[in-house]
Amino acid sequence: MNSNWKEEAWRFIDEKTKLNNERIGDNFPHSVKDKHYQLENEQWWTAGFWPGILWRVYLKNGDEKLKITAEACEEKMNHLLSDTESIDHDLGFMWTLTSLANYKITKSKQARQRALLAANLLMARFNSNGNYIRAWNAWSGRKDNSGVAIIDCLMNLPILYWASEETGDPRFKQVAQKHVEMVLNHFIRPDGSVQHMVIFDSATGEVVEKCGGQGFAANSAWARGCAWAVYGLTLSYKYTKNEEILNVAKRTAHYFIANVKGEKYPVWDFRVPEDTEVKRYKYPDSSAGAIAACGLLLLSECVEDVEKDLYLKAGESILKNLYFECGTIEDVEEEGLIKHGTGHFPEQKNLDVPLIYGDYFFVEGISVLNGEKLLFW
Repeated sequence: MNSNWKEEAWRFIDEKTKLNNERIGDNFPHSVKDKHYQLENEQWWTAGFWPGILWRVYLKNGDEKLKITAEACEEKMNHLLSDTESIDHDLGFMWTLTSLANYKITKSKQARQRALLAANLLMARFNSNGNYIRAWNAWSGRKDNSGVAIIDCLMNLPILYWASEETGDPRFKQVAQKHVEMVLNHFIRPDGSVQHMVIFDSATGEVVEKCGGQGFAANSAWARGCAWAVYGLTLSYKYTKNEEILNVAKRTAHYFIANVKGEKYPVWDFRVPEDTEVKRYKYPDSSAGAIAACGLLLLSECVEDVEKDLYLKAGESILKNLYFECGTIEDVEEEGLIKHGTGHFPEQKNLDVPLIYGDYFFVEGISVLNGEKLLFW
């Protein structure tokens, strides 16, 4: 079984995705309860991940049913592009895995237009004093969110890089590069661990506070945030060829690798104190592993020789563990692909369950290991 695990993992993904297509249809799953994905509306930040899975599986099997559903999800999201109060920095997540994926695969003119509009709206959130792309709007609980930046936003930047390449307009890339420079200055610590949230004075651009966000504490190391950094920085290097970005991406990669070494999957925060009531082993986050693994696979393509092998083996090892330790291989009723994700521990939401973004990155990683070259990012 182990010798052909990559092919077996893909067959598992293919079969369950076709089955889930019949169950879920053109809706927007987020997290699992009692084996079934609970749905969010099309405004939710995870709306792109289910159609993203459909597009990735369609790339391999050409099943038109998957394509039709993915396009239907994109159509349902379309009205949001004319409602700027209903969307935020996650424009990249949402339209990279829908419209941009569609355009890269089918060359749809309409999908291209939507992806470019999303890029324009994302660029419009840039604060030139602090050199950051603003995160949330007013709904995230703070009276004034105009100064909030989060590490997750690194994954939204590829749609900006693509827009510059697609249109020949350098402004999209310039904004993305400025945001990455800010991340290097304010989010990445010397040991390679990562800050989740930085709050700026939006008028002056000065740093006001560094927060724990979804991590255990302000100085902790939220595992998914570390994973966003590994993959997001590597993607920025792919587009910019900036060696400083590559070196910091490596630093975050080594921190992640060191903290999952010998474990079946990451814990939700690498710095939860052992003597707290929060027992580390109880709260895994398979989604962090899947995201980081995709970043490590890409990082292996950006370096030479010994380093290449290091990152490739690390990414492959994480995905292999996720397949055997978290994969819902024998459970036909379970809609999630991989168990043991932690959505938002501080709010006690979606603990130790399958998560649609964990599923997406697991699918992407396994598809890359099986030879797929096309990335949507």
